[in-house]
Order: sequence, then structure tokens, then C-alpha cells
Amino acid sequence: MTTITKNATASQRTLTGGQGDIHFFNRDLSLLDFNARVLHEAADTRNPLLERLKFLAIFASNTDEFFMKRIGLLKRWIISKPNETGPDGLTHRRQLELVRQRLADMTARQHEIWSRELRPLLAKAGITLRRYEQLTEDQQARAAEYFARYIFPVLTPLAVDPGHPFPFISNLSISIGVLLRQPALPESLFARVKVPPLFPRWFKLEEHSGTIFVPLESLIQGQIEMLFPGMHVLESQIFRVTRSAEVEAAEDIEDSEDLLEEVQEELRARRFAKTVRVQISPGMSEEMRHYLTDGLELHAEDLEEEPEPLGLADMMSLATMDMPALRLPTWTPVCAPALADADASMFAIIRQSDILVHHPYESFNSSVERFILSAVNDPQVLAIKMTLYRTSGDSPFVPALARAAEMGKQVAVLVELKARFDEESNIQWAQALESAGAHVVYGILGLKTHTKIALVVRREDNAVRSYAHISTGNYNSRTAEVYTDLGLFTCREDICEDVVNLFAFLTGRSLKSDYHKLLVAPVTMRRRFREMIQREAAHAQAGRPARIIAKMNALEDTEIIETLYRASQAGVKIDLIVRGFCCLRPGVAGLSDNIRVISIVGRFLEHSRIFWFQNDGQSEIYMGSADWMSRNLSHRVEAATPIENPLLSQRLREMLDIMLADNRQAWDLGPDGTWIQRHPAAEEPELGSQSRLMQLTIERQHAIVKAVNNALR
Repeated sequence: MTTITKNATASQRTLTGGQGDIHFFNRDLSLLDFNARVLHEAADTRNPLLERLKFLAIFASNTDEFFMKRIGLLKRWIISKPNETGPDGLTHRRQLELVRQRLADMTARQHEIWSRELRPLLAKAGITLRRYEQLTEDQQARAAEYFARYIFPVLTPLAVDPGHPFPFISNLSISIGVLLRQPALPESLFARVKVPPLFPRWFKLEEHSGTIFVPLESLIQGQIEMLFPGMHVLESQIFRVTRSAEVEAAEDIEDSEDLLEEVQEELRARRFAKTVRVQISPGMSEEMRHYLTDGLELHAEDLEEEPEPLGLADMMSLATMDMPALRLPTWTPVCAPALADADASMFAIIRQSDILVHHPYESFNSSVERFILSAVNDPQVLAIKMTLYRTSGDSPFVPALARAAEMGKQVAVLVELKARFDEESNIQWAQALESAGAHVVYGILGLKTHTKIALVVRREDNAVRSYAHISTGNYNSRTAEVYTDLGLFTCREDICEDVVNLFAFLTGRSLKSDYHKLLVAPVTMRRRFREMIQREAAHAQAGRPARIIAKMNALEDTEIIETLYRASQAGVKIDLIVRGFCCLRPGVAGLSDNIRVISIVGRFLEHSRIFWFQNDGQSEIYMGSADWMSRNLSHRVEAATPIENPLLSQRLREMLDIMLADNRQAWDLGPDGTWIQRHPAAEEPELGSQSRLMQLTIERQHAIVKAVNNALR
């Protein structure tokens, strides 16, 4: 039996005193709880050292993103909606107070893990971080030579005085603040030196005893007087600026050209958005603090003193060093069994049966990329349609689609310009595709297009057949290596007709409001999910089997949560696997007694969405792009497909059962908002769901190889 160990708690209580009657957790505090679970992985000694460092870097990156997305928004709401309270019972001001305290506690814990645990262990492994002044004379000479040859010519010190206003400081950049004095003059001056992002953050020195890494900013500080000849350097300190990613956007957009222009303007505005945090090194003088608060128009509370090095997200470059002994064994995705014959026609294979692929356990290259590239190169293919929400910088899809358009195929691509933090690259993809002759659209006004679908139309035997790919993840070959996602390949007429109609909705502003099989947001998805939950409640009330298992990234929609509460009260057993924030309170007497919530945090980022309904023995299971969040169900275009092939639906249910049995990577959510990690009981085997799914994937591959070898004998 799995045990819950109290010393493995990764979060504080999300409900504060006097909130026992509140039915919903606060979204932002719950999101910080998720990041606390990530941070716990950095402290977990069961993880190899560089994996722990990786989680520390992920925690820091997540914290940066939280400040960018949420802090500026909360500040704006405090002004525009001072008395508004959310479903969690908190005003925006109180929420910001709680968030700031939680962030301070977590950041302190982050630096404690780094300084007391990871840094000493790295040193034992021959990986040392040192400041410039801690180097030997010979090492300083080598560092100074590197500085003089490469860094010094790039640096541009910027002074602040009546003739030189406070310089613009870009988001997440590291800077050196310098206080100076001219000889014989009493007044001090302030200057800023930007640490150039063109160079690696860590200057590397190879020694017989191991590798020494020097933060680039420390190397510059060690040579700071070279930048100000003839001046007295009174003080130099490191600081790092975080700007809000929430900027006001125009609302009166009439066509796609205006949308492109608006997103470009939003990107420009974001560069100069308000500063929401400045991390500063310890010991910064009050005079320099004043320069920063005055120049960046901040309050003193926005300065956060942290131990160096600042910006621990940059530890990722160290965490990915090629040191196999300090990392988990490399996982290489395998080819899905149905696609094992690389010489066979992809379309012929799909005609035989629907295909389900599970990334990163199964290869993205040999499935999704093969599907699109086959369509591009097949002379029988008439049209290719695809949604691009996020894709990688070296994406094979954009050049392949451009080539298809140049070959005369009908190519239509929905590029979501407002995919957060990918706007600039998506604009580039869109313009490249348009230049090649592809039809590029930017979606539906007022709705972000988040669905991940592709359609191939092919001429076959004097007829036309459609093939579809419906996925939970982006068409991104890089994230496919670390995100768990599902994809369905099918040529079923009913599903493909729905995909055709969905593309008509996306590209032609169709008003179609009914679909054969797909659940489509914002048209049918919310209503159908509520109906299926209510159907389980009716089964339970009638004494019939009733159960729900749902896996998603986040759960926040109050209407769905209230429907789940009523189903729980009717006797439905509900298991929710929610990776990130969860606003539902499980296990509350009389409210949610029958609801259990777990979260799985591991080497892969859980990203797939699966929804299973028992339905009195006639189970239904869906997979798709949407979480149970208001934005997904009401303000985004999303799609979820039923999995009706018995073998494939059985496989999805097997995945869910493996996750629910996890006693290594799973965390249980309590009614007070505390997350507690599971551990195996005495003599119980460790059942990590991701390890188990890797094992099953290898077993399936071996079974296929064995069957092929037997057939050839």
C-alpha cells in the first residue's frame, strides 16, 4: 500500500485561516504550489545530480514566467477592480500579498538547495562555480585574456546624468550597476553595463581537477575599471530586470492584417512594459537602490535581494552537460509498432486502422513528421491543412509546407499569432509561408486557436479521401522529446468530416455548430463535457456503475468544477490527474468526498489530456488539446476526439491506471490545499508512471521485432 509521507510536503496550505467554507483554491497560489513540486525535485536525492540541477533551473524559469504573466496583471487589477473578489474569496490586493510571501519563501528555499546541497555536490563531481576574485593568478590571467579579446569590445557602459537618461533595460537581462566618482569631485555617478547575452553565461576553465565555471558578470566585474579609466569605482553590483508580459491590446480588430499589425505592436510594447521585479545582489547600497527604483519607476518592495548568481534559469546549460553518470539514462523514442515498416505508405497504414502515438515514448519523427512529409511528397495529395500554435526553430514543417505550396498543392495553415512568447517566431513562419504561396490565416477574432490538427486530402481511385491527425501537443519536434502528448491518425469519414468543417470554421468563418464526433470549443465542448459528467451522476443515483477519470494540465473552470461537485455528491467516483494548478477542493465532506486529485511531476512534462467516462459499462474516452479552464472552453478553438477503437481506448485506460497507481512521481492534494508526495510502503516496489510507460514501450517494440523475426524464419 502506498504511503503518504508528511515530510515530503511541497506546498503550504493554499487556504488561509477562516476560509474553510470556500469551494475553490486560488489559481495563482495553486500554480505556485506546482512550482514548489518542481523545486522539490531539485531537492529529491533520488534524482541524479544534474537532473536536480535541471529542476532547479526549471523552477527559476517558471518563477520568471509567473512574474511576467501574473504580477503586473494583479497590480493592474488592484487599481481597476479594487473591491473585486474571486471564487476563492480573495481580493486582488490580498492575493498579491499572499503570492509575494509564497514567492519569497520559495525563492529562499531555491537558494538554500543550491548553496547547501547542489553546489557542494557539483564540486565533489569536479564542477565548480567561482567568482573571478576566487580564481588563482593563472586562472585570472586566462579569464582576463578572454575578456580583453571577446567581451570588452562589445560592452557599452551607459552613464546616468542630466544629459543621459536612465537606459532602457531589456527583460530578463543581467546588468552591472556601477557607482563612480570623478577625481576631486564629491558627487557620485551611476552607470549601467549590460552583460551581453551573445556569449555563454558561464566562462569555462578546464583544469586537471575538473571544470571551473565563472559567471560572465563576475568576469566583467573583475575588469570593471577598464571600462572607466580615470574614474574611481566606488561600487559595482549585479541586478536583473523582469518586465510584465501583460500589455494592453487593441480590441477593434476587423481583419487578419490588423491582427498581424496589432501583435507586432504588442511585441514592441512588451519590450518596454513595466518592470515587475528587480533581483539585486546582497549588499547593494541605498544609493544604488535609489537609482534603480527611480530610474525603473519602482517601489522598494519590487527590489528582491538574492544570493548570486542571479538568474538561476541559466543553470540549464550546466544541467545538460554531457556527463552520463550524473544524469538519468538517455531515453530514445521508439517507432510506434504500427509504423514499423518505414517503406510502407503512411496512408495505406492508416487505412488499415487508426493509429495512436504517445510521445516522447514513441517517436515524433517517424509518425507526425512522416505524415506531413509524406503528404508533401505524394503526387496524389491535393491539399494539406494544419494549425501551428508553437513550433521549433528548426521545424521541418514550415519549409515542407512551403515546398508543397510551390509544387501546386493547396496549403492552408492557421498560424496563431498570439501564442504567448512565440509571437515573433510565429509571425516569421506566417510570412515565410505566405511568400511561398500558402494560404495563411490568423484565426478567429476574439478566439485564440489552440487546437492541434492536420488534414491531408488525397486523390484515390477517382475519389477523394481525407486523413487527419488530432493531437494534444504542438507540432514542435523539440518539445515532443520532453512533453508527454498523444496523437491520433485516422481516415474515418465521420471524424475527417468534422476536421474539414473545423478548418472551414477556422479559415472561412463558418457558423457550423454541430459536429459528428469531435468536441469543439467554444461550440460544443463545454456543453458535452457537462452532459457526460451529469450522465455519470444519473447513473450513480440509479445505482449503476459511474466513474470519471480525467487528466489535464490545469483545472479552473468554476462551472465544470461545480458540476463535478454535484456528481461527487451523487456518488460518482472521480479521479483527476492535474499536472499544474487545480482550483477544485477534493475530499471536502459533503462537497467533494468522492473526488481525488493527484499531480505527476517527473523527467517528462505531463501535457496530454484524456477524459474517461464509465457510462454504465459503455465507456467513452476522449483526448484533445483542451484543459478544463474557462479560457479553453470559452475563449479558444479546441478539439477533442473520441477514441473508439477498442484496442486504442484500452491503451489509454491503461495509461490512466498506471498514473493513478504511481507511488514515485505522484502527489496527492488535500482539502486544505497541501500537496503530499507518495512514497512506496515498506517492501513495496517503486511504481513511477513514466518509468513504467518507458518499460511498456520497449516491451511492445521487442514483441514486434520478435514477431517479424518469427515470420521471416
